[in-house]
Amino acid sequence: MSATPHIVVAAGGTGGHMVPAHVLVETLRLRGWTATLITDERGLKYPGLFEGCDRHVIPAASIGGRNPLAWAKAAATILKGRAAARRLYRGRRPSLVAGFGGYPAFPALLGALADGIPTLIHDQNAVLGRVNRLLAGRVDAIATAYPDVQRLDPKHAAKATLVGNPVREDIVALGGQPYPPTDGVLQLLVVGGSQGATALSRVVPLAVEGLSDEVRARLSITQQCRPEDVETVAAAYRRLGIPARTAAFIGDMAAEIGKAHLVIARSGASTVSELAVAGRPAIFVPLPTSMDNHQVFNTAEMTKAGGACMIHQSDFTPERLAPKLEGLFTKPETLATAAAAARSVGRPDAGARLADLVERLAGRAADASKAAANSIPLGVLA
Repeated sequence: MSATPHIVVAAGGTGGHMVPAHVLVETLRLRGWTATLITDERGLKYPGLFEGCDRHVIPAASIGGRNPLAWAKAAATILKGRAAARRLYRGRRPSLVAGFGGYPAFPALLGALADGIPTLIHDQNAVLGRVNRLLAGRVDAIATAYPDVQRLDPKHAAKATLVGNPVREDIVALGGQPYPPTDGVLQLLVVGGSQGATALSRVVPLAVEGLSDEVRARLSITQQCRPEDVETVAAAYRRLGIPARTAAFIGDMAAEIGKAHLVIARSGASTVSELAVAGRPAIFVPLPTSMDNHQVFNTAEMTKAGGACMIHQSDFTPERLAPKLEGLFTKPETLATAAAAARSVGRPDAGARLADLVERLAGRAADASKAAANSIPLGVLA
């Protein structure tokens, strides 16, 4: 590698893609690397991520659908993005290009492959995403978040390395702290995510109403909702006399996870990984429209360990949830045991593991390049 190795990370603008890419960049920066981000317009808007990095938006397009005209238009856009990426790499050749999924990763990695730059893909979910499936046969390495990954072609399994899903340092820090004492207030955190939070906003208050007076008297709730649901949910808890904070966006999620005894949430990749690392028991309600049903598969490792349970949205009713909550809150030792089980499958060193893989690949490529240069016949140089 050069004196100052350089990485390009490419990620579509969702938190599930952006946060792991950011953690990798920060880890590599501490090791002396510099970094460039390729993303879309949404990715530029995430606060607190990739500060001090060069950021570039390149043409990208969805590669789904069956309309031939749409395919042709998407292909033309992707080729433009590939050309833009190659121009960027000529300005400063990266030691490696890492893709984290999402449409911008596709042309960015195609450009790297065309230029012979080492490549890596990381998938945050337990089902390999569409862009990563298309590239799995061509990249140098595949980093996974789970030991069992659906839709990973067996012929590419030799390229796969389990690293986990990198999470932010404030979440990693929670894993070193004890589970909150349960002899006082019982803290429930409800995280609806960016999609489909209305299902949780509708069911959870009704389930809480069905709890015993003893449990409700000790309960405090923080709930993230869709903006249109914030006041309705707040009013429901006020009517029940339960201290509650409802908001469309929770700025300090680490603080909320840190004080939570139990979390009800969608099972997006970042949420599952963060709760496992922090050691917080969960009731997962997978988003039924998630691509390839990946949110269901994301729950498998944590539920098998005993750190969570999963309820399909079709079964997520107040009548199903209320007794589950009552049983957990009246047996705090069960919550503590589940917290330990959740932590047992957390991978707090995922960022370091991924950075190690990047450095191995970049170092191997640099060694190969040096060996090739040294093997040139002297006559060629004359």
